[in-house]
Amino acid sequence: MQNTERNSIGSGNVVHVAVAVVVNSEQKVLIAKRPDHVHQGGFWEFPGGKVEQDEAVYDALCREIREELQIRIQNAHPLIKITHHYKDKSVLLDVWLVTEFQGKEHGAEGQPLMWQSIHDLNPDTFPAANRKIIAALQLPDKLLITGDFSNLHDFNTRLVRSLQFGVKLIQLRCKAKCDTETYQAIVHLSKSLCESSKAKLLLNSDPELADELQLGLHVNSRDLFEYHHRPITRDRLLSVSCHNLTDLQQAETLQADFALLSPVQCTSSHPEKSGMGWQAFADLTSAINIPVFALGGMHASDINVARQAGGQGIAAISELWGGK
Repeated sequence: MQNTERNSIGSGNVVHVAVAVVVNSEQKVLIAKRPDHVHQGGFWEFPGGKVEQDEAVYDALCREIREELQIRIQNAHPLIKITHHYKDKSVLLDVWLVTEFQGKEHGAEGQPLMWQSIHDLNPDTFPAANRKIIAALQLPDKLLITGDFSNLHDFNTRLVRSLQFGVKLIQLRCKAKCDTETYQAIVHLSKSLCESSKAKLLLNSDPELADELQLGLHVNSRDLFEYHHRPITRDRLLSVSCHNLTDLQQAETLQADFALLSPVQCTSSHPEKSGMGWQAFADLTSAINIPVFALGGMHASDINVARQAGGQGIAAISELWGGK
């Protein structure tokens, strides 16, 4: 089911553009090259076009892609919304992931087209506004936060199962008290297992060890405002925990690669906290320019709901820990 309610914003100061990230069965994405004489000419881009006044974004998306590429969209869902300010104009990119289409692609305006592997996309060959699309596209739709375990063997078993079930993004969080030697063993074991499965690993609130091992870093909401700039290099992932718009705006200030927004639903671990619900989640994700995972009472069946609300996907502990 398509969400056709993301309508044109009708602002004279911002150009509202519907953008299609068209992905085929080989996980390659269709990109087009901009003519040299136009704005941002010579760069590759994700195809799309301007949303007309009072036109539903999904309708604009289908129209533009039919006109530009000669294909008809069959299935699509929101990926991310990005506002970007160039020197000469501002744009709002309303980006949709197209997973099914009919027809054979053809550059109707003579523009060169190319299918490229998602993980081979080079941000430097795209306009600046498109680069956050690539970041969202290269992230998975599930994020595992490691949960309880009884010993190192139990941790190993649970993590292996999670990886076997296709988890590709993991935040290592050790809530159970363990000595330094055991914690170090857990970190090194996680690093080895994730590298073998080509999964990304982030350490929760441990910047020194993350630096030492060149791993990603997760910053919790308690420490979020202790930082005034991005605490790790751009070649490693940075995520943050957020609970409101102020937190999310700070995440953008730190140039985080993605955020975890919670609680979306009530959880058994914090029954006293009411969830914000999907509408509030959608309102918050639309206000910022980075991918957001929904956290709190999440199940695998919520992935599509999160996507329709403008989220990247879900983050979870019990639902994903141990390959359940």
